[in-house]
Amino acid sequence: MNAPKLHDCRDAFALTLERLAAANQKIVAVCNDSVGSSKLGGFKSKFPDRLVNVGIAEQNMVGVGAGLANGGRLPYVCGASPFLTGRSLEQIKADISYSNANVKLVGISSGMAYGELGPTHHSIEDFAWTRVLPNLPVIAPCDRIETAAAVEWAAAYDGPCFLRLSRVGVPDLLPENHRFELGRANLLREGSDVTLIANGTLTHRMMKAADILSGRGIRARVLNMATVRPIDEDAIIAAATETGAIVTAEEHSIFGGLGSAVAEVVVDSAPVPMKRLGVPGVYAPTGSAEFLLDEFGMAPTAIADAAVALIKRK
Repeated sequence: MNAPKLHDCRDAFALTLERLAAANQKIVAVCNDSVGSSKLGGFKSKFPDRLVNVGIAEQNMVGVGAGLANGGRLPYVCGASPFLTGRSLEQIKADISYSNANVKLVGISSGMAYGELGPTHHSIEDFAWTRVLPNLPVIAPCDRIETAAAVEWAAAYDGPCFLRLSRVGVPDLLPENHRFELGRANLLREGSDVTLIANGTLTHRMMKAADILSGRGIRARVLNMATVRPIDEDAIIAAATETGAIVTAEEHSIFGGLGSAVAEVVVDSAPVPMKRLGVPGVYAPTGSAEFLLDEFGMAPTAIADAAVALIKRK
């Protein structure tokens, strides 16, 4: 059987943004000397007067985005996620979230996508930093199809949002006609013994883990939880009550991210055994993203083993 084709979600982001910009002259792109890594070369060629490159000045970049929004433009502010969120967090809080500015923040190469560049370039805190802010939806698409749908949704949404994208190739999981709905999880696989919840680069690994579990006679439900805030409480409560155990996995610290968001719902509304897989409160070392995910227990077989151990606690 041939391996599925892998896609860089940045390509889907760039192509969708160019298509939207052709139909809407209010759309502009703002970046931090990241035309290449944000895949904005095509946008620059087609709309040279609608690309603002502020240089390596992320705090200024967010402020420029807020100013453009206040002037009636529709800015997509793009940059490597560790610097867009970490270096500019005060501006995101005050200029974007508090002001409810219509700015679309796009964190490129999130998680451990810059693996070989080490801990300074890992972005394993961005869920925690952004999901605590009011007015700011936090979204991590699982494939190129959901990325395109989320970028299109963001253009129609009246308010700020944070799109968390990776550069690590992932297979298609959703149908071509998929429409993104804020706060709505996607049921990718039915199951009654345990629920596996992920987003971004981990969703396809959860699907592989479910296949492994099926071979062991365990029926695993798989939820793609692209929206971290607002999270789909109904889907989580249903998973807890109907399957009795939940495993989350994320390319992020286990503190403050997707697993924490799911656990908050579980402890309030439907307490069941849970296991949060992710980076366990340490700085991730240098290495490829694939290596690091495996190293932190998120290879499909390791996820399946974690689910089996969790089921025994039911």
